[in-house]
Amino acid sequence: MRVIPLAAVLCAALLLGGAATAARPGNAAPTGLHAFLLRADETHETTFSQTPSFAWKPVPGALRYEFQLSLSNTFRDNGVIFADLNVTSPVEAPGITLPWISGAPHSLYARVRAITTRGATPWSTRFGFDMTPPPPPTPAPSYPGVLRWTPVEGAVAYQVWLVDANKIVTVTTNVLDEREFYTLHHDAKWIGTVHWRIRAVRNDVRVSGSNGTSRYNKIPAVQYGAWSPVYSSTNPAWAGGKITLLGTLSDVFSDGSPTSPTHRLMPAFLWSGDQTVGGSTAELFRVYVFTDRGCLNPVFVGSVVGGPAYAPRPYGSLELPSSPAGVAAARNAYLADGTEPAGVMADGTVLTPNEDQPHVTRQTTVPGAPGEAGGSTGSTSTAGSTPSSGGSSPAAGTSAGSDDAGAPVDLWDTGWPAGGYYWTVVPVAAVAPDANSTVVAPPGALAGDSTLPVGSSTGFAPGDTLTLGTGSASETVTVGSVADGKLTLAGTLKFAHAPGETVARAGGTLVYRDLELPQDACASGRVSRFGKSSAPALTAGGGLFATGLSSKGRLTSALHTTAFYGQPLVSWIPALGAEAYEVQWSKTRYPFRPATDPSSGGKGFMTATTAAVLPVGPGTWWYRVRGYDFSLPTGVQQMTWSPLAKLVVAKPKFRIAKPKTPKQRFKVVGGSK
Repeated sequence: MRVIPLAAVLCAALLLGGAATAARPGNAAPTGLHAFLLRADETHETTFSQTPSFAWKPVPGALRYEFQLSLSNTFRDNGVIFADLNVTSPVEAPGITLPWISGAPHSLYARVRAITTRGATPWSTRFGFDMTPPPPPTPAPSYPGVLRWTPVEGAVAYQVWLVDANKIVTVTTNVLDEREFYTLHHDAKWIGTVHWRIRAVRNDVRVSGSNGTSRYNKIPAVQYGAWSPVYSSTNPAWAGGKITLLGTLSDVFSDGSPTSPTHRLMPAFLWSGDQTVGGSTAELFRVYVFTDRGCLNPVFVGSVVGGPAYAPRPYGSLELPSSPAGVAAARNAYLADGTEPAGVMADGTVLTPNEDQPHVTRQTTVPGAPGEAGGSTGSTSTAGSTPSSGGSSPAAGTSAGSDDAGAPVDLWDTGWPAGGYYWTVVPVAAVAPDANSTVVAPPGALAGDSTLPVGSSTGFAPGDTLTLGTGSASETVTVGSVADGKLTLAGTLKFAHAPGETVARAGGTLVYRDLELPQDACASGRVSRFGKSSAPALTAGGGLFATGLSSKGRLTSALHTTAFYGQPLVSWIPALGAEAYEVQWSKTRYPFRPATDPSSGGKGFMTATTAAVLPVGPGTWWYRVRGYDFSLPTGVQQMTWSPLAKLVVAKPKFRIAKPKTPKQRFKVVGGSK
């Protein structure tokens, strides 16, 4: 028998590339190109609402593949929307958002070709497909004072058009409180029937590690789907009585018992009644969320609402009236969005609702492990928009794609039922500000100045009316803004004021004061619990969502093989509330040690879609995926990791095939084990 040098065997192995077959490298175009969402062997479709993945039959002897997506069936240069020129396995997961587009028969096209030792093969037959938005959300059973709808898979936010108030509100959960209708009016004229429409908002985030970070030809891709029909929700007449907590509502309802399900989205908080512990009646309310049963460590402060429900909004609270005259006017109008006037707890502690906190920055690169230096954060284009103010055109301000991620209005996952959050609601009243005074601080102020140094700025608020000095140099000014030790005025001073002169509040904006301390409300029994947890699903029916080359060199899924040859593509079912995903893989299950991504040098990578090709070599691997919720505070937007999933990548295996006739040459046959 002829002996073949080892170097020749290795060279032949490289030429075989991803194809485990006895065929010689040819020049035939790839075949079987198609699109899919979770596994390549699912029923073939040509219409998708999320960016699909792609697969094709492997080409014998392929060293790599080149893949293109185009708006043109002739793949003109200005029609190419995505391209990957270094595909190592017969699978592709584009990391871009595709525009809604349809044609006759199609308006989006994919093609692929192989690069072999003989050069490039012809392009494959083009695969045509369309992108259409999912159907609009539909109403789900709810409670008084809150709108609720069925979550749409892949949606990262929702825009709700409150038809009666002529206002659009954007939220990242599947519930919306009816604060516009209940606040400062409880009669049936306002709260009886609410008309609304809704549309889903998808992602268009750019993150590090995505396979393609933008559309090549810059074609726009709107982030919203179609508006729903007009829905009608009815509420019962307002009922008073003792304030009683009912539960929390999102994709599930929880009454706080240990057997209650955990929320996958930030919930709405539900209660009934309007009486304080002492029996007095209130018409405004505020929700608090704590980590402890004693209600001492707050993690969330709600905005003031007038209804029996509260659901957080990322783009601000209502613009509550700041004067008694404003309260009277508000009883005959829908309040616009804005920032609440000063709010204080019952003990005088100044508070800022989460909805009015500084807006967050999206985390778009992989962070380090706890205690390590993390990845940087960055602001990118993604779902979410600034809602229009009350009374404006419904389309005004609905700029889906805005870089504004909103305020931090979500909570971290918990290990329910062992771990969870405690919540309560307290009554609130709009009251005139207490008397307050201080003195002018050195070096004093000159006529024409618009700032006033003071001994203490504590207790003062924008809109306060101040009296400065005495006698002929006395004047009245209005506070524009407050900083530590300094009051910025709405106008300028008429007179100079020396250090030590009296600064007295003569009047001011209403203060929204809690009528009870949360700890007292909780101590009285007005406290409940809930849990929150969300993770992407990597399996269904015990099988992985994974696609790649089998050990025999055929395109297959994890349903039909226990091992892949080359780099497999993995997919997952989206986690509710996630706008991006992080993928990690490890050689060991425990301890899980994330491997380095060769393309970035980081421990794993992030992607904006729900599929990725794992850059792994031969061996047994464990991988996991977690979402990123951009409604959490900057830098800590990671969600729960999925359960670990196991993948096996087979090693290449080669044997010497004997010639069938004396004139034929020996050849190396590729395979894997």
